[in-house]
Amino acid sequence: MTNNLNSLEALTEKKVSRRDVLKTAGIGGVGAILGASGIGGVLALKERKAASPELNQDVVPFYGKHQSGITTKAQNHVYFVSLDITTTKKDDLADLFKEWTKAAALMTEGKAIGELSSNEFLPPKDTGEAAGLSPSNLTITFGVGPSLFVKDNQDRFGLKNKQPKELVDLPAFPLDALEAEWTGGDLCIQACADDLQVAFHAVRNLIRIARGKATLKWAQTGFQRTKQADSKNETPRNLFGFKDGTVNPNVDSDKQLNQHVWVQSGDGPEWLVNGSYLVVRRIQMFIEVWDRTNLREQENTFGRYRDSGAPLGQKGEFDQLDFKHKKENGEDYIPTNSHVRLSHGDGSQQILRRAYSYADGMDLKTGSFDAGLLFLCFQRKPSKQFIPIQTRLAKMDKLNEYTSHRGSAIFACLPGAKQGGFIGETLFN
Repeated sequence: MTNNLNSLEALTEKKVSRRDVLKTAGIGGVGAILGASGIGGVLALKERKAASPELNQDVVPFYGKHQSGITTKAQNHVYFVSLDITTTKKDDLADLFKEWTKAAALMTEGKAIGELSSNEFLPPKDTGEAAGLSPSNLTITFGVGPSLFVKDNQDRFGLKNKQPKELVDLPAFPLDALEAEWTGGDLCIQACADDLQVAFHAVRNLIRIARGKATLKWAQTGFQRTKQADSKNETPRNLFGFKDGTVNPNVDSDKQLNQHVWVQSGDGPEWLVNGSYLVVRRIQMFIEVWDRTNLREQENTFGRYRDSGAPLGQKGEFDQLDFKHKKENGEDYIPTNSHVRLSHGDGSQQILRRAYSYADGMDLKTGSFDAGLLFLCFQRKPSKQFIPIQTRLAKMDKLNEYTSHRGSAIFACLPGAKQGGFIGETLFN
């Protein structure tokens, strides 16, 4: 009897089925177990454990001072979409954000956005593909673009006087090859999760709610190495095989985040305080050309060793960049046109990078892979951070030989919402 009970308790660590019970206890032992302590007691133990907070670590709270999905530890997948507004009424727009807030809060907890109707002739409120799945650390981040405020010189919703000076279309950079189908947008949704189906479900249902008020403009999925595949939790690698995101502000430091990421009082309109600016770039990587490039040239292009991620001339990934260190023949260890040297500059301009790789099959124009980087970065002031960094890179970055910027957009990511409030409340009030 004791052995049977111990075996049954062990089954509570995994999903228990009737077959498991019969196999463990034996047909003759089932009645005794049911009569003595009841299988219900064992199952109740399992339910209590499943409800235990320490075992439900895959929920990221939706409500808070700041939106999640910015300083949140990057999940395995991203589903990013840009939308255009079709309604002409400000109240419709505010109502959309209210509905989105309720739905997002439910989905980040792993809940459906509505109960099944008793009328089977009506479409279900929730599309259902995430039923039974865990929340998978889902975060949903909302942003507004410059064209939400003014489009074709028209003050669309009476919000023109609330448009921040920082929220303007990015300047044209040298070598940009932007395509309209990957550029701009009135609104954006960034859904990140450790399961792509969970992320897609979130975006799909939010787009569904927006019908009649907004339409999908462009969408891009992205991925990085999964947490299961990288038990050491190292810096992710891009499709060129190099570590991407080594130098970032410390997300555990309020001082650094307030300095580099979060909009502060006095920066512009007060409605955006505790929000952040998001720059999105869809960067195609010519991986076939890269694959024919020798290792030394690859490392000189990035300014880092591929294996360790350390700056050239150093040993550790996080060793300080040393642009004065020279080789015995007098050459710079880190070339002046290397990516790391140009992106670093004098070190005063920092952005919070949260990039994902993408692979969209074949580029029909060239017959090569359509693959690259969905570059996402958050900052307090794009004019002082991303724009000067990208200006340097666009002029002489050796990496430009292997990449092409196909898409671009900028959004103001709204402050977080309080329980009972909604995302965008400070903008519409």
